[in-house]
Amino acid sequence: MDNTATTLRAIVLSIIFSTVIIAVFFVGALADRLFVIKPLDALVARSSEPAAEQQLSSVSPLRQLLQSGSTITVADVAESASASVVTVAVQRQQPIFQNSGFGLFNFQVPTGETEEVQQDIGTGFVVAEDGLVVTNKHVVADGQVEYLVIDSAGVEHQVTDIYRDPSNDLAILQVADLKAPPLDLGDSETLRVGETAIAIGTALGEFRHTVTTGVISGLGRGIQAGGPFFGLETLEGVIQTDAAINPGNSGGPLLNAAGQVIGVNVAVSAGAENIGFAIPINVVKASLDNFNQTGQFERPFLGVRYQMISEEAALANEVPEGAYLSEVVPDSVAAQAGLESGDIITRLAGDELTADNDLATVINQQQVGEQIQIEYWRAGQRETVTVTLRSAN
Repeated sequence: MDNTATTLRAIVLSIIFSTVIIAVFFVGALADRLFVIKPLDALVARSSEPAAEQQLSSVSPLRQLLQSGSTITVADVAESASASVVTVAVQRQQPIFQNSGFGLFNFQVPTGETEEVQQDIGTGFVVAEDGLVVTNKHVVADGQVEYLVIDSAGVEHQVTDIYRDPSNDLAILQVADLKAPPLDLGDSETLRVGETAIAIGTALGEFRHTVTTGVISGLGRGIQAGGPFFGLETLEGVIQTDAAINPGNSGGPLLNAAGQVIGVNVAVSAGAENIGFAIPINVVKASLDNFNQTGQFERPFLGVRYQMISEEAALANEVPEGAYLSEVVPDSVAAQAGLESGDIITRLAGDELTADNDLATVINQQQVGEQIQIEYWRAGQRETVTVTLRSAN
């Protein structure tokens, strides 16, 4: 009898223990799911520091929150910026297909007719009250289609003019009847690794006004960006972030905890997780200044593709530090000056080229029509040539 009671007691305890374990596992799994789908407005940005208050402009709608002593959250930044973030869409004609055949031999053939389709392809943000929108050049690279932007209320606006920057992956769109407040532009020179980063964009060309958060993971990166509809482009000095950036986010703003734009989302590293890149906002501000003065992007264009050789690589390969030319564009300034693939430009307009002072940085400081000297190294010999810079437009 005692043995029977002991056995029953053990069975009951085992059932209770198993039930508890299952319940803990279920709650844990549910908590994981709830954590994954937890809205971003529950995440609090560390923006209560005095530095964040100093970064705010006098027109920022977030200043009132800071002055009241409230902590700025990601939700505050997203809500403030949303009216100024737009989706870039494309309208194009595509052929109509119909089924032909039957069974395993069923396939589609063109009917000879076309239909107009519209697709979200990127993101942009307002930088002026007269309807100027900044986005990436590769988002609006096709000159044979029509583009439009969709504001935060879902209203469509026609893009009337597109100005593409020949030196950077940037473009300015002139948009008809777009009334939205411009975003505050920050200072990318003061960024520190580890600062809060907030990205807003049309993720995957489907989910408009998607908000993701992370930190600044690195500064001064050099990358080669490319895609199926545009060529390979070298971008220097870009910001690296772990805030999720997906196709469709291109051209959207990367914001700091104070709601200021610190970069323009431009690329994501293929085959990696949480590695995205943004063009520093100071580059954008320089482009905007140039545009406001000339009505176009009148930038000097040398006509080369290059890769910077660091001091360590130069010593290891017994070559000078500078810009190694991988390609010289035919009929460009560089080609007419006699530069060739394999040359290493060591000095440009009197500035020595280094990893911290690359060719793009120096050439963007020059003016169209200006005469400059280029010093380069070829097969052990140093040469100097004088060129007159011209625009790529």
